[in-house]
Amino acid sequence: MTLTETILARASGRARVEPGDNIWVNTDVLLTHDVCGPGTIGVFHREFGRDAKVWDREKIVIIPDHYIFTADSLSNRNVDILRDFVREQHLPYFYDVIDDPEGHWQFDAARGQLKRQYGRSFAGVCHTALPEKGHVRPGEVLFGTDSHTCMAGAFGEFATGIGNTDAGFILGTGKLLIKVPETMRFYLDGALQKGVMAKDVILHVIGEIGFDGATYRAMQWQGPGASALGMDDRMTITNMAIEAGGKNGIFAADQTTFDFVDARCAANGTKADYQPAELSRDQRFVYDQAFDLSALEPTVAMHPNPGNRALAKTLGHITLDRAYIGSCTGGKTSDFLAFAEIVRGKRVAVDTFGVPATPGVVDDLHKAQWNGRSVWQWLEEAGVQMTENASCAACLGGPVDTFGRMNKPLTCISATNRNFPGRMGHKDSKVYLASPYTVAASALAGRISDPREFL
Repeated sequence: MTLTETILARASGRARVEPGDNIWVNTDVLLTHDVCGPGTIGVFHREFGRDAKVWDREKIVIIPDHYIFTADSLSNRNVDILRDFVREQHLPYFYDVIDDPEGHWQFDAARGQLKRQYGRSFAGVCHTALPEKGHVRPGEVLFGTDSHTCMAGAFGEFATGIGNTDAGFILGTGKLLIKVPETMRFYLDGALQKGVMAKDVILHVIGEIGFDGATYRAMQWQGPGASALGMDDRMTITNMAIEAGGKNGIFAADQTTFDFVDARCAANGTKADYQPAELSRDQRFVYDQAFDLSALEPTVAMHPNPGNRALAKTLGHITLDRAYIGSCTGGKTSDFLAFAEIVRGKRVAVDTFGVPATPGVVDDLHKAQWNGRSVWQWLEEAGVQMTENASCAACLGGPVDTFGRMNKPLTCISATNRNFPGRMGHKDSKVYLASPYTVAASALAGRISDPREFL
């Protein structure tokens, strides 16, 4: 069996499953956030009763992250709905934006978007915060009310997005009926050349198979090139499985995985035991293709979808209005360090927004020192508008006062994960997806540029 099949067989209590089987699986972790959480809670109350208790308090993680730092009253109210539910159910894993469990969240627009407006528990973007807070473990099943839940597959678990109705059912039962997906294998060999990042790998692959080429399939990453990638790079790749229509993305867990997971579980006091899925010799794939990482070049997904691929070096004629680095895909510490490597000591030519994925990333960038200055200072001196308010921000558009949102037709290059029309705001805007290196180089040039020109 493939990695996905092995995990799902175990979660369903079966010795073996096959693609196409409809099975009931037990949930190890259910994730929800401020956009889908209130709806999920509503389904739970409607179907199980207003006084019903959730199936397992320790297995529910709630992270407000999407529409947080906005004066929009309904968005602020969504966080209060989550807090009320957490208090009623005595849920331990709620990463609230404020410290007062009896309080109400209200963004203070007068204080502006740049300086921190959150309490000690706030975790930032859910997909990046989950591993940071010790909620991902090899061999487990994670469901989340967000399409990019597949990012956790980097840690050798089955992770996929679901809707509010399914999530409400899990709240009450801990189970979900799913169909076992077919598996596509992407075998990575070689090593990335300078200027090429994990984002280029996934953009290249989606360009090969199309933005619907993995529809309801598992995308399994193997090979020496895959094993050589760090956890941040693996997370970038699995995050975008959904951009090819995938059910999930997954890497085999190895020592790199174990070291990360063990450290984060210990630091946060979360469940520390797990059972990784082992690679089997009898794997069968519906697609099996090898990719030489050394042959890849800086790649861009052009408007209007993630599969519309081109090489950065061929797009110099496209002028830009904006550059953006952030989100679960592009807002990790390593992403900002790569970005800063390009812009340090220079000045961006277009409006450029930086949104760290978690408060931990904010702290890292303030603490990391280059020649007596913090990385945060280098970014600000380059003209990047940096906010300490870690969140999804403009990646998902949001209310009109969202930091970095495009409120008129603009052309933007972004380290985020999705570029369908209207994704980052105005429906007539154009978004080009690229690696942090390529976004940085393009921000300096005011046009889409190959980062190898600047390294």
